[in-house]
Amino acid sequence: MGSIEQEKEYLYWLCRSLPAFAVTIRQIQETYGSFQQAYYIEGMELLRRGIIKNRKTAEIFEQAKRSLDAAREEYSGLDRQGIRFVTPLDPEYPERLRHIYDYPMGLWIKGSLPPVEKPTVAVIGARSCTVYGEQAAGIMGRELAAAGVAVISGLALGVDGAGHRGALSGGGETWGVLGCGINICYPKQNYPLFREMVKQGGLISEYPPGEPPRPQNFPVRNRIISGLADAVLVIEANEKSGSLITAQLGLEQGKEIFALPGRVTDSASRGCNQLIQAGAALLTGPGDVLEFLGILHEKKLILREKSVKGLAKNEKMVYSCLDSAPKHVEEIAVLSGMCVGECMSALLDLELGGLVVKTAGQYYARRVSCD
Repeated sequence: MGSIEQEKEYLYWLCRSLPAFAVTIRQIQETYGSFQQAYYIEGMELLRRGIIKNRKTAEIFEQAKRSLDAAREEYSGLDRQGIRFVTPLDPEYPERLRHIYDYPMGLWIKGSLPPVEKPTVAVIGARSCTVYGEQAAGIMGRELAAAGVAVISGLALGVDGAGHRGALSGGGETWGVLGCGINICYPKQNYPLFREMVKQGGLISEYPPGEPPRPQNFPVRNRIISGLADAVLVIEANEKSGSLITAQLGLEQGKEIFALPGRVTDSASRGCNQLIQAGAALLTGPGDVLEFLGILHEKKLILREKSVKGLAKNEKMVYSCLDSAPKHVEEIAVLSGMCVGECMSALLDLELGGLVVKTAGQYYARRVSCD
């Protein structure tokens, strides 16, 4: 067996050649005594021993031997790109991940890793979330981060991005687990987050630089999100959401699962309501999570219900027609019995007063708050 650095070079080559084949790579080391030795083993032997499961993977393994020098060169140049390669051979490898069966054998990192002593919570949910879900995720991220909790998510659109942004606005740290190479921002709309999180947390990927965001990568990376977390918060999820995969992985890993309840008529809340029905903890606000973590907190997540005594008559009328589901201005005008012009004026005043939020187009909803 070579030195630790030599072992890391060969492990880098293996992770580059067989991305997300964590158990296979570990079995190679356990069977042959080192990662370096793997280079001298034929793919068909690995197939015969059952370490590799099919002929195609055996052929990929054989072809990968031609790329050892390129992998070494790439490995030696990671520092210049601000990237680190962290493995179970390193003392800084996340302790939480060592406890899951298929823990990743290599992680590409930008920024830092979540501190082992810091409580960590995953905030996950639908990409196509509602305004209510987006606001709730943002509040969870902000309040948890402000209380000293690390926030983990997948840097996706919708709930993930809202949770990350909330954590940054709360002055805390947040980490994104990617389903592509560490040098690729996906989706592109989240590039400002991608850039800021390196300074205020970090980015983590099991996939080598340059790996595109393939659909099959995301369910695999979910085990890392749940594995790094002490608790998993599902904000919104339909019945076939990838967030439910993460929640199931979290359950298998012994993590506490919280789910935000929603109306039975909302498809975006069906997955959460089913989780609650199956025994997940009811999420009414960040206080529920902080209490579980042993951190004092008393706030609850509610629709903002500030006193409307100081509002003008038209504003009160319009406000009474709103709830968490966005309504078009024309629908609000019909419900309030006002003309569209008067309704727009009242909505503008309510928006400036922090009581309502404008979504896409001319849609409005009550603002969710944490009081």
